[in-house]
Parts: sequence; structure tokens; C-alpha cells
Amino acid sequence: MIAQLTGRIARKEPQEAVIDVGGVGYRVTIPLSTFYRLGTDGDTITLRVHTHLREDTIALFGFATAGEHDLFEKLITVANVGPKLAVNILSGIETDELVQALRGSDLARLTRIPGVGRKTAERLVLELKDKMPKAGAAPAPGAPADGGAEREDVLSALVHLGYSRAEAERAVERATREGGSHRFEDLLRQVLRSLSR
Repeated sequence: MIAQLTGRIARKEPQEAVIDVGGVGYRVTIPLSTFYRLGTDGDTITLRVHTHLREDTIALFGFATAGEHDLFEKLITVANVGPKLAVNILSGIETDELVQALRGSDLARLTRIPGVGRKTAERLVLELKDKMPKAGAAPAPGAPADGGAEREDVLSALVHLGYSRAEAERAVERATREGGSHRFEDLLRQVLRSLSR
């Protein structure tokens, strides 16, 4: 399964990019939020990737941030929300605003997203409201200001490994309080050691 792509932008359009990795072009469906964060053709980028397998096709969905990727993974767990609709949702609303709308059960805001009707909005709120991060959640004490991206990446990795978000946040907070490196690999290793005790 492809989880990440680092390569050169061969072509980009509002909901699709072709990433050249060692001479192989990967067509990746992307939300508009990722499209706006990408550079221009020829720039080297890294995308987090969700590989979607069906009987007749393999589709790649790419995201510029761990937050977008994490939200996408949550959206596709909701009944009748497939990857294409999840990308449309992320294209129709900023991630912070989506989190607030889900936490606040703001059906009016959700139904303004193209492709989201009242029933879909209600399902999204019902299934995801309690899975959204707390509003204004502060970074872990002791975490450096520039370590936020690494911390989010570690949290996302732990959630994908099957840990609950709350459990992952407690473990990352503990690890950052204990000090040490804040590089992704080192922090993830330290947190996994802590969780296995």
C-alpha cells in the first residue's frame, strides 16, 4: 500500500496532480486545500497518501497535511461517504471550519458543501462529532513551537496503528515532557516504547 509520495509535480489541476517519482507518474486525487498548498510544475513535494483498492481499480488520494489526511480517513468511515465525496467535502470547507461544524452540529454549514445533503450531514455529525479534536486544543506542554507538524504526524501515525486519539495524545505529551529529539522518527519510537510498557 502506498502511504506517501515524494516527487516532482509533473502536472496539477484543482482536484488532481501527477507526481513524478523516479520517472513513474502517479495520478493522485487531491482536495482544493492541497492544490493551493502545492508549488508549481517541477517543484518537489511530499504528499500523504490513502490508497483505495476496488475490484477494478487502484486510486490514490493525496494530502498536503496530516490534519487533512486524518479528517479524510475519518470521513470515509461514515456510511455512504466514499473517497470522492470525502475529497469534495475537504474541497468545500477548510479543515478547521469542518471540525467546528462537526463538533457544533452545524447542519446548515455542512449542507452548503457541494454534494452534502441533509441526511449525509446528519450522519457526519452523528458519527464524527465526538471524534473531532477539542476546539483550541493547546499543543503539548514542553513541545517546541516548531515541533507541531512532527507531533501531528506522530499522532496521525498512532491513530493509523489503532491507538485512540486520546491515548495517542497522552503518550505524545508524556514523551515531549521527558525531552529528547522532536524528529518524527525519534518521537514516534519514543512514544511506541512508552505505550508498550
